[in-house]
Amino acid sequence: MHSGLFKNNLNANTRICSASPYFCVLKQQNNILAVTGSDLSVAKEFLIKGELVAIPTETVYGLAGNALNEKAVLSIFEVKNRPAFDPLIIHTDSLKKVAIYVSDVPEKARILAEKLWPGPLTLLLPKKDIVPDLVTSGLDTVAVRIPDHALTRELLAQLSFPLAAPSANPFGYISPTKPAHVEQQLGDRIPYILDGGECEVGIESTIVGFENDETIVYRLGGLDINEIESLIGPVALMPHSTSDPKAPGMLKSHYAPRKPLHLYRRDAITPGDAGTGYLLFDRYLDGVDRRYQRLLSPGHDLKEAAHNLFAYLRELDGLPVSEIKAELVPASGLGLAINDRLQRASVPA
Repeated sequence: MHSGLFKNNLNANTRICSASPYFCVLKQQNNILAVTGSDLSVAKEFLIKGELVAIPTETVYGLAGNALNEKAVLSIFEVKNRPAFDPLIIHTDSLKKVAIYVSDVPEKARILAEKLWPGPLTLLLPKKDIVPDLVTSGLDTVAVRIPDHALTRELLAQLSFPLAAPSANPFGYISPTKPAHVEQQLGDRIPYILDGGECEVGIESTIVGFENDETIVYRLGGLDINEIESLIGPVALMPHSTSDPKAPGMLKSHYAPRKPLHLYRRDAITPGDAGTGYLLFDRYLDGVDRRYQRLLSPGHDLKEAAHNLFAYLRELDGLPVSEIKAELVPASGLGLAINDRLQRASVPA
């Protein structure tokens, strides 16, 4: 494929593998204390060496490594304790570079890319051999996107390789939207956190693929599917998977706090005991100490709610509570993605 398809310290690690080549991990032997800063030259130096760096995006902070370096990719899986059957998203800064890694771009994908990149959209496209199977978990497609964060796009422009970058947190836990979140959870596992401030969107990208001329949304996210349908017509939603995901972020259990999370409609939420925290949409619950309540959006704004979702879940998880009660938000637009995250973070009813 060519660009014309679009118009416009590892030495201290030990490799451990099972019989399957997709279940290799790196066992770290060294202790690390991350530095947080905004120096692109430092981040670039670590990445070129094959080490991992936390990077900001408009969605969440990513745990980034050279997507073409298998040792770096293996290290991502090990640091996150991420199952090797869950593929990664690669990030780059231009359509011209995307063409290096994918073998075909359907017309609908081209339209979305040209209209919505940079932004919280990931496209699932046929991969070229240059992309390691470790990145795609052996699938013949690769998830790729151009993030809408100036600092990270500048970093990507200076690199000769794309970055594989799942969320910078232990697998299954709440995604990080601030540098401090990364430092709290992975600060002893990576050397550098590139500080780009708080993430604007606050939830992961929407993942879109194409099968038999049908447009499939594999993961709801920070791009409203109404925007997608306005450009290319109707889309279908792919159900979550327990063990055989076709795209990143499809597992049923994900984004969860340590404390058990229970979901309710607004009219079904009742005050619990003193050991309960509350994640509410736009109104406080009467009769409950407000220190144990978080409002996603007092102004009834779903964009604001998405922006605050993970940060407020994390705050509640850090309070002296034994459970969290969360209110489902209106199920339209970004509300679909917010409820998706809450449902996957919750304990079975």
